Amino acid sequence: MNGKILIVDDDKEIRHLISVYLENEGLETTQAETAYEALRLLEKQEFDLIILDIMMPEMDGMEACMKIREERHMPIIMLSAKSEDMDKIQGLTSGADDYLTKPFNPLELIARVKSHLRRYKKYNLQSEGEKNVLIIGDLRIDTDTRLVYVGEREVRLTPKEFDILELLARNKGIVMSVSKIYESVWKEDFFKSDNTVMVHITKIREKIEEEPKKPIYIKTIWGVGYKI
Repeated sequence: MNGKILIVDDDKEIRHLISVYLENEGLETTQAETAYEALRLLEKQEFDLIILDIMMPEMDGMEACMKIREERHMPIIMLSAKSEDMDKIQGLTSGADDYLTKPFNPLELIARVKSHLRRYKKYNLQSEGEKNVLIIGDLRIDTDTRLVYVGEREVRLTPKEFDILELLARNKGIVMSVSKIYESVWKEDFFKSDNTVMVHITKIREKIEEEPKKPIYIKTIWGVGYKI
């Protein structure tokens, strides 16, 4: 098995010990002494798994875990000298996938690392196969087949309705102006008095929203435009 592991611990001996065991298993390791150093490394490199100590100076592992989870989804295994159930719960609540108490059995750590790596790599392979499928909550948009589902229910959209929904979904969280939507979908200059986009948005909502007048997918940003 291959994989890149980031080991974050302020104890140099523990970092080195973990690194030796993992590299003996064919895994590549990088070490960080502090959470800040780890966050800087994550900006520059991709990792498949993180081993993260909780008790560290300046920024502890729980805070670091929450920051990592804002943008990244690789497995995180937390290490701590604390063995109380509440400490484990807090560690897992902060976004960790697993928790080991120090002193730990290196063979157990290796087994858990391999288990999480297998699941993560399997998930990534599935995601690669679905990169042309946009998923937002229960809404599923297949850009290859141009089919749309809400839960198990297939939704039939006109070509222009589909193009608008796809545009908004690909720009999730970004407010798209009416003129931008029109020009992107119709490939024509937008006229201020034209309400074509509004009419199409209304029709899309009637098809995908449980309560079209209280939409959960396509939001109106008054005076600006629409966003998902």
